[in-house]
Amino acid sequence: MKLGPRVIKTGIAVTFALYICSVLKLESAVFAGIAAIFTIQPSIYRTWKQVWNQVQTNFIGAIIAFLGLYFLGNDPFSIGLVIIILISISLKIKMGETISLTVVTVLAIMSAPGNEDWLFALNRFIVTFIGMATALLVNIFVYPPNYKKNYVKKVNEIFQNMSILLRTAISDEMTEKCFKEQMEQLENDILLLDEQFMLFDEEREKMSKVNNIDVREIVVFKQMFKSLQQGFIVLEDIDSFYFSSKPTPEENHLFDQQLEYLIKYHELFLLKYDGKIKMDLPSLEDEFMKHTEDFLEKVMQSYNEGHKIQMAVIGASIYNYAFQLDRLNTLIEHYLKKSQ
Repeated sequence: MKLGPRVIKTGIAVTFALYICSVLKLESAVFAGIAAIFTIQPSIYRTWKQVWNQVQTNFIGAIIAFLGLYFLGNDPFSIGLVIIILISISLKIKMGETISLTVVTVLAIMSAPGNEDWLFALNRFIVTFIGMATALLVNIFVYPPNYKKNYVKKVNEIFQNMSILLRTAISDEMTEKCFKEQMEQLENDILLLDEQFMLFDEEREKMSKVNNIDVREIVVFKQMFKSLQQGFIVLEDIDSFYFSSKPTPEENHLFDQQLEYLIKYHELFLLKYDGKIKMDLPSLEDEFMKHTEDFLEKVMQSYNEGHKIQMAVIGASIYNYAFQLDRLNTLIEHYLKKSQ
């Protein structure tokens, strides 16, 4: 079992939160650990946003809890009523994502042994904020996320898995069970990559002074995602339509060769971004799309002769894949030239 940085950081944040409470001799340190667990997020910005939102809702929750203690007491019915009021207010001010920790804070405050034991309630209120602050600091200084490296690594992993499926899609060499499993895994990986890109772009936009990232590179990363996404669509179209059209050996060879061609250049473009391909190589812009246009003409000719609408659908999907790759190549070249 592989432990990710977020798991490790959560454990460290809880440890430090409990330790700080122990040094300061604050009671109910467990609430600091709970606060640290709720606060840790996959990015520094989201952790900071979570802390800020929690500060606001916890402050509101603390006030409501203190008022509930003063006017209602701390019996189960009073605590339940206060929590209902608190959740309603949180949803009203659109802070629903912070409800869990805020409810914990209210429970911590209202579980004070007596209506007038304000120091006990205040202690738990402070302990909760120690947990949140510890989580933020740990997320900043311990295993700070390298968004660029992680994103590019994930792109290459997805491409390698997708290339195997594309190379065997027409020949139908993979078992149906294995193909379905690999397709499901590929779909999940692409969805995770999309989330990773949103984190990356959000971090760049919200924390540009801390993480100075070239906007042109963000555009390249977005196109990397689009290219993989379209490659997956090609696989879906082949799985849905290709074999029902009863392809001839010539059509099998035509589609198989075109996919092999696109996979080769997809890999080449990714290597170019990594700096492993010479920049002074001849431009591929004209040759690449001309090859794909010739392929599409042959597909349409086959469609006209046999009225195979399925072939036209798959051909258009492959053409779109080639278009996304061509754009990826252009963006990478522009970015590398500007960087140099």
